[in-house]
Amino acid sequence: MTYEQFLKSKEITVKSSGFEKPLDLMNQMLFEWQKDIVYWAIKKGKAALFEDCGLGKTIQQLEWAQSVVEHCGAPVLIVAPLAVAEQTKREGAKFGYAVKVCRTQNDICSGVNITNYEMLEHFDAAAFCGVVLDESSILKNFTSKTRTQIIDTFKDTMYKLSCTATPSPNDYMELGNQAEFLGVMSRTEMLATYFIHDGSDTSKWRLKGHAENEFWSWLANWAVVLTNPSDLGYPSDGYALPEMKTIEHIVTVAQEISDGNLTLFAKTAQTLTERREARRNSIHERCQKAAEIVAECPCEQWLIWCDLNDESDLLKKLICGSVEVKGADKPEHKTDALNGFTDGKVKCLVTKPSIAGFGLNWQSCHNMIFVGLSDSYEMMYQAVRRCYRFGQKSEVNVHIVTSEAEGAVKENIERKEKQCADMTAEMVKHTREILEHEIRGTCRIVIPYNPKIEMIIPTWLRSMTA
Repeated sequence: MTYEQFLKSKEITVKSSGFEKPLDLMNQMLFEWQKDIVYWAIKKGKAALFEDCGLGKTIQQLEWAQSVVEHCGAPVLIVAPLAVAEQTKREGAKFGYAVKVCRTQNDICSGVNITNYEMLEHFDAAAFCGVVLDESSILKNFTSKTRTQIIDTFKDTMYKLSCTATPSPNDYMELGNQAEFLGVMSRTEMLATYFIHDGSDTSKWRLKGHAENEFWSWLANWAVVLTNPSDLGYPSDGYALPEMKTIEHIVTVAQEISDGNLTLFAKTAQTLTERREARRNSIHERCQKAAEIVAECPCEQWLIWCDLNDESDLLKKLICGSVEVKGADKPEHKTDALNGFTDGKVKCLVTKPSIAGFGLNWQSCHNMIFVGLSDSYEMMYQAVRRCYRFGQKSEVNVHIVTSEAEGAVKENIERKEKQCADMTAEMVKHTREILEHEIRGTCRIVIPYNPKIEMIIPTWLRSMTA
């Protein structure tokens, strides 16, 4: 063995374990770039689609699932957030796929099935030849019971597909969990191979300087990172988002100081605990302001995001005709209310990003209010993307209602938004060349030229070559 061969043997590669399906046999409602990606994912067998909101992950995962069903002759299970199951069934019918919503193993059919994450314990993973995780960012928290349950449950499943919006590029734990679910590499192995932790804080990991290119090459072997078709060299016609306006409303709250007097000059919160206390002290004023904003355009559809149960209760009372969805509500009420908002029957929906901030397509709505904000930028990003996604035709208005004691909330959000956009661009840049070669280079079908008419060479050209 030569030294070059020895080095080659040490390269970490992700072997394909799938099968091939000709592009011309795929659903004709898929765009060409979507067909190429599905072809690649089917051939990989175990893959991730990290695509931005509105790029059509639903039809791609349905085509993948249907192809696996036809290849194996066994059922496939899609696992999704609550209410997304019914939405997927609807979209499946539109695209020509039969999708059965299931609550237990007894409901399973021989084709494509879907359930929500909360019902997962009622299913036998051994009965499925393939599984799809819709909104797989649920794997983000590497200490959660759900994350461990999902990875362990589908450890031996033959075909796997993970679908979510582009993950946070600096959240390497999530990428490790995605790789572990797919069976590519465990999170621990990934960290040991490509990363080093800073000092005594073992939760802060950074790429080893010499391993950066190798890490992104490894990622591009099993995951597509896409914010726009043009990221992989495809035309981006129809993928331009309208303008989004962020409007901040700051309410003033009289606060009691140590001597029992009231002051209109609130002390600005500095710590996380102080910010939470400031939010609680301003619940009535913020909810009242939100109700006033809705009242200015009562005929429009409104999506009201809150962070506390007290906010939710008060908003329901203050906004006439609003429908509230809380975590304690029965699944049937949650599903009916969320589907009602999708259909336009519900004009004003009050809920939390943790309940309805993932997976739902609400391009029909272009007005939302954040009455309460958690300290998770990802939660806000996902909540905004329910409406601000490809397919949205109207200008999106995002109102943020805060108290003056909470400090510069909008500036902080905009800083995190820019940081995330810059990091995602870096992620796309690092993987683009590899993915373009991996997907477009292996997916394009070359039609051989079969000449039917004999070519006649002109006399003047024959005289020149004589």
